[in-house]
Amino acid sequence: MSNQSFNDLPLSREVLRSINELGFESLFPIQAQAILPLLDGKDVIGQARTGTGKTAAFGVPMVEKVNPNIRAVQGLVLAPTRELAIQVAKNIKSFAKHLKLKVLAVYGGEPINRQIHALSRGTHIVVGTPGRILDLIERRQLDLSSIKMVVLDEADRMLDMGFIEDIDHILSKTPSSRQTSLFSATIDRNVIKICDRYLKNPEKILVSKDEIALVQMKQFYMLVNPHNKFRVLRDILEKNQVDRAIIFCKTRRGTSNLSDKLRRAGYNIGALHAGFTQSQRTRVITEFREGKLDLIAATDVASRGLDIQGITHIINYDVPMEALVYFHRIGRTARMGLDGTAITLVGYGEISVFNDIKKLTKTTIIEINEAPAIQSFA
Repeated sequence: MSNQSFNDLPLSREVLRSINELGFESLFPIQAQAILPLLDGKDVIGQARTGTGKTAAFGVPMVEKVNPNIRAVQGLVLAPTRELAIQVAKNIKSFAKHLKLKVLAVYGGEPINRQIHALSRGTHIVVGTPGRILDLIERRQLDLSSIKMVVLDEADRMLDMGFIEDIDHILSKTPSSRQTSLFSATIDRNVIKICDRYLKNPEKILVSKDEIALVQMKQFYMLVNPHNKFRVLRDILEKNQVDRAIIFCKTRRGTSNLSDKLRRAGYNIGALHAGFTQSQRTRVITEFREGKLDLIAATDVASRGLDIQGITHIINYDVPMEALVYFHRIGRTARMGLDGTAITLVGYGEISVFNDIKKLTKTTIIEINEAPAIQSFA
């Protein structure tokens, strides 16, 4: 791979300055393979999980290609959730820090008039959920006729959430000459159909399932009696002084029960699951992001799009039913090259599912027999 760092890429002085200030040096694989084709104007299909640097892979070329002197929306990113839209917009703003570009996140759950007002003041890049983007188009508040570049981020999740018709309508409002890229954790038949429909001779950057790995993470598992899981979890939290972690559970009830038990035990914890309203979820995420909560107990659905810096531990209180979900979970830590620790409590009835997970990764998941001081394994 010839390009090893951002300084090797043909980027403007302003963008390089922003990237250097962010502390980015070495290119992640998705960045090394996607940025140059996107800068060259090619369509791209990228298989990449959240947390692997994919936002920079499409965000850096986007801020390079947008003309700040044209007062029109030229870049569009579609994302499945408001949390992801907010995070992506924040990242793109950081890449464009030294350019006169305006980046706006639009999503449901917030008064639309506020977003309409921001658009009216001039915006170059819009990042948003399909429903809110469509609403703004239908109100004639968002004009996509000057779009140069469209990104479908986490396309598999947008399809799972039933956004295909919205995406169809939105893209019909953009010029056929646009550059389109699609990023997805999985490339299945439905995603390929989207690519065939919207992308022109795309450059394919794919990772096969047997190459899934998070090499910068320490991964551990314990075989436990399901009745002892809570005691083992308490031991892990105490021996490791875990103060910034997400604990994953399978069900809403299990998530609430675990959160309640840990709170009664003196832990500063919040819960996230689909039974909560959007405002309740936003409050918990904000409190966790600001350090007012140390722990979050969450289901997989509620954690989608959750992107918070500084998470040191992921604890799988329940093994996920689908092997690939494990990698989505542990990708919530060890971001942007930082270390992270994942610990999975494997009940006797979960052994076969966990064996499927181990088959999918080339990294070692170390078995431990008691709640460890994980630092001793570093």
